[in-house]
Amino acid sequence: MAETKREIERKYEATGDDVRLPDLTKVTGVASVADKGVAELDAVYYDTRDLRLAADSLTLRRRTGGDDAGWHLKFPVATGIRDEIRAPLSPAAAVLDLVEKRLRKAGLRPSRSASKLARAMAETAPAVPDLPEPKPAAVRAEGKATAGDHVLDYLRAQRDALVDLDPAVRRDLPDSVHQMRVATRRLRSAFKSYGKVLDRTVTDPVGEELKWLAGELGVDRDQEVLTERLQSRIAALPRPLVLGPVRGRLRIWSVARRSGSRRKTIAVLDSKRYLVLLDTLDALLEGPPLRPAARRPVTEVVPKAVLKDYDRLAGRIAHALELDPGEPRDLAMHEARKAAKRARYAAEAARPALGAPAKRFAQRMKAVQTVLGDHQDSVVAREALRGLAVQAHLAGESAFTWGLLYGREVAAAADRERELPEVWRKASRPKLRERLRA
Repeated sequence: MAETKREIERKYEATGDDVRLPDLTKVTGVASVADKGVAELDAVYYDTRDLRLAADSLTLRRRTGGDDAGWHLKFPVATGIRDEIRAPLSPAAAVLDLVEKRLRKAGLRPSRSASKLARAMAETAPAVPDLPEPKPAAVRAEGKATAGDHVLDYLRAQRDALVDLDPAVRRDLPDSVHQMRVATRRLRSAFKSYGKVLDRTVTDPVGEELKWLAGELGVDRDQEVLTERLQSRIAALPRPLVLGPVRGRLRIWSVARRSGSRRKTIAVLDSKRYLVLLDTLDALLEGPPLRPAARRPVTEVVPKAVLKDYDRLAGRIAHALELDPGEPRDLAMHEARKAAKRARYAAEAARPALGAPAKRFAQRMKAVQTVLGDHQDSVVAREALRGLAVQAHLAGESAFTWGLLYGREVAAAADRERELPEVWRKASRPKLRERLRA
C-alpha cells in the first residue's frame, strides 16, 4: 500500500574543515538535536535515457536498508518542499523461490558469476545522454515575438500543467481532476483558435485525443460537482421539508457513482492511449507544424483569432435567445457555453501579448460562461433528481423532497435565462473588441 508524506528539507555543506555545528537548541522551536549514528542504505536511482525525471526535478529510487525500505518517488511542491510517495518492496524472494523450482526442472542452474554489473558497465554502458536543447519556437520578426513564439509558449505551459497534475490526480488531491481537465481543454481550444499559426491537419487528431481525455476525466469531475450542488441544495432546505432518508440516499448514490468513476480515471491514466497522447504532444511541440502566419508579429495574428471565436459565440448566443424555454433552448445554451469557454481561453492565451484589453475581454467571456454554466448544471441536476426520486419511490420512501429540489432547479435555470441578455450586452460592447485591435 503506497503512502505519502511531505518532506520539508534544507541541505547545507561545510565551507571548510574547521566548520562546527552550532548549538541549535538555542533557536526557538528546536528542543533537541540527536545524532542517530550511521545507517547503511542501498539505493538504485532510475530515470529515462533522456533524463526526463531529472529535468523535471523528480526522483525515483528503490532503496533497501533503514526503516523506510521500498520504492520512493519524490516530486517538488515548492522550494525546499517535496512530496514523497512510498510503496513497499514486492516479496521478491518468495517469487524467486517459485521461479527457481521451474528453472531447475528445465535444466538450468544458478550462475557462477556473483556480479554482472562490472561486465555490463564495461561492455554496454553508454555515455550519459545530454539533455535536449530547447528548440526556438519560431523565427522572430525584426526582434519581436512572432505569433508562433506566443502560441507555442502557451501550449508548452499547458502541456507542463497537464503533466504536473498527473500525480495529483492519481493521489485524488482536491481540485486536481478539474485543473487537469482545464489544461486539457485549453490545449485543445488553442489548437482550434490558432489554426492560422499551427496546421490543423496535424493538430486536429491530437485535439481529438485531448477531447477523449477531457471526457474521461469529466466523469469523475462532473460527479463531484453534481454531488456538491445537491448537498448544498438539501442543506438550504428548512428541516420540515426534508422528508425521508434524503441525505443517506444521496450519499449512497454518490459513493457508488464516484467509486466507479474514480477507478475509471486511474485506468485512463495507466492506459497506453494516454501515454501515447503525452508522447505525441511532446513531439508536436518539439517539431511544431507552423504555418506562414507563425512568422508574423503576434499583434497581427492573435487579435484576429480571438475575435473569430467571439463571432462564433455571438452567433450561438443569438440562436439561444431566439428559442422558447425548453429542451431546444437548453441544448442551444449548452453549445453557447462551450463557445464562451473557447473565446475566454483564446483571450487568456492572448494576455501576455495584448495585456489589459485581453484580460478585460476574458473576464467578460468568463461572466457569460458562468451564467451558461450554471444553467447547464441545473439541467444535469434535474436529470439526477428525477432518477433519485424514482429510486426513493420504488424503495417506499417519500419523493417529496426530490420533487421540491427539482422545482427549485427549474426556477434556477429560468433565473439564468433572464440574466443572460444583460450579461451578454456587457460582453458584446464594441469597445472591448476595438481595444483588442489597437
